[in-house]
Amino acid sequence: MSTTSQPSPDLFFDTLTAYQKTAALKAAIELNIFTTMAEGPLTAAEIASRCSSAARSTRILCDYLTVQGFLTKSADSYALTQDTAVFLNRKSPAYAGGAADFILSDPLINAFKNLAASVRKGGTAEPQQGSTTPEHPMWLTFARAMGGMMIPAAGGLAELIPLDSKRSTKVLDVAAGHGIWGLAFAKKNPQAQVVALDWAPVLEIARENATAARVADRFSTIPGSAFDVDLGKDYDVVLVPNFIHHFNTADNIRFLKKVHAALRPGGTVAVVEFVPSPDRITPPAAAGFSLVMLASTPEGDAYTFAECSDMLSQAGFNSVTKHPLPASMNVAVLAEK
Repeated sequence: MSTTSQPSPDLFFDTLTAYQKTAALKAAIELNIFTTMAEGPLTAAEIASRCSSAARSTRILCDYLTVQGFLTKSADSYALTQDTAVFLNRKSPAYAGGAADFILSDPLINAFKNLAASVRKGGTAEPQQGSTTPEHPMWLTFARAMGGMMIPAAGGLAELIPLDSKRSTKVLDVAAGHGIWGLAFAKKNPQAQVVALDWAPVLEIARENATAARVADRFSTIPGSAFDVDLGKDYDVVLVPNFIHHFNTADNIRFLKKVHAALRPGGTVAVVEFVPSPDRITPPAAAGFSLVMLASTPEGDAYTFAECSDMLSQAGFNSVTKHPLPASMNVAVLAEK
């Protein structure tokens, strides 16, 4: 008797209906369902009363969220999972629900509406340069939405790179956005001076976060393009979080040479990236990120560790290592001058 499995359309239909999962999660965030449930289990009627929604429709939504793994259900009561309690409760310091504002923003959604054209072209079919367009307003949304989600990983990176506590040190945060990566170093190291580089409007959000973190007196900015501005010099650490995947290899090497020149001898560059395995299909989140770059940038990609290491070596760096980061799909690729 043959044990060969029969063909199934499940993957096909699951993919075609994936937008329904997105819509359900977005609705729950907008209705504040996860934060409402932070104190303990509630029935659909109790959730509906606190979220100003209808009881029947709230029950339907909560059942669907349970099926998808965002909630648990016991009898008629719903509760948060460990993950939703950490990342979808607005009162949590690691709240990531705001990421929906960026991930579901019009520029990113529109970039995928004509993906076949991007495949034919070899890069984004969006006008100009997609997400790499100078001063693209999507990065304001990114800076406001994504900071909380980066806190655990940024703290982990700061632990990986100890700074000399006996002297004033300098950290450059390239494409700083919300500034969380650099601010983690400032909070851990009382003598660290952090310089954030990004488009001028975005830097205002990073400055707000520096003030909230009570390190504004050790925080300064460089507005403009990382490829064009003077980076300064004598940095102990240069942070490059989620930046090089937007560009081709040659441009990245040119940029990393600037970083090398800006570091003091013995300084460290920390490239934070989605890094797929050599097979480019694992791990799924990192491997799949290449498609985001195809849709939204002219020549971006998710680079393997070997490719990252080669770019860093060509820029003059040595001792390249790879490190996981807590609560993150990113890894840190460190190298020394």
